[in-house]
Amino acid sequence: MANYQDVQQVIGINFREPSLLEQAFVHASYVNENPDFHLPDNERLEFLGDALLSFVVADKLYGEFPYLTEGELTEIRTSLVRQETLAQSASALKLGHYLRLGKGEESTGGRERATNLADVFEALVGAIFLDQGLSAARGFILSELGGRLDEIRTRGTAQNYKALLQERTQAKHKQLPAYQVVEASGPDHDKDFIVEVALGDVVLGRGSGKSKRAAEMEAARSALEKLGTE
Repeated sequence: MANYQDVQQVIGINFREPSLLEQAFVHASYVNENPDFHLPDNERLEFLGDALLSFVVADKLYGEFPYLTEGELTEIRTSLVRQETLAQSASALKLGHYLRLGKGEESTGGRERATNLADVFEALVGAIFLDQGLSAARGFILSELGGRLDEIRTRGTAQNYKALLQERTQAKHKQLPAYQVVEASGPDHDKDFIVEVALGDVVLGRGSGKSKRAAEMEAARSALEKLGTE
């Protein structure tokens, strides 16, 4: 049987009510096969954790990226709280090891199933909130999603380069910059792109990246550096 003391050491949180932590790992299939079990399944905690994840991530993005539109913020939030992302975080913490599963769910790979992993991550967030409060839940969420948030910060800065370049060229030249892919190489799953940004026939900058968007961002940064010296 799972040792939930180990879970607390992994996540760095000591629960006041250990039963809340244990409940976060109870899959519905286990309760169905063990109707006399002393705890309900984790679905209500999952519901609560899902709402908390959306709120905490939205609040963080709103504060850090004032130049992004509602649509851009929504896109980033969705990428951070989607099933695949949460399942990866749960897998890194080995949360699947602690799940209580019914025999059928166990035998069909339930501990590694993305839906179960994402659900237990959400349930754990809900349990942390009920036991420790919003500050602890926020800390856990931001800690576990920190690496992906760092990627967003980098991408967000790059997006701002494009906005800054557009403002600069409109103010100084009354023109909008145009981006063009000048080279694409590599297999479909691992392409490299080179993009140039220009005003009319004048190339302002060039950038490379693993996507067209990333290459455009780097080209805009390069162009701003060049314009800054003029």
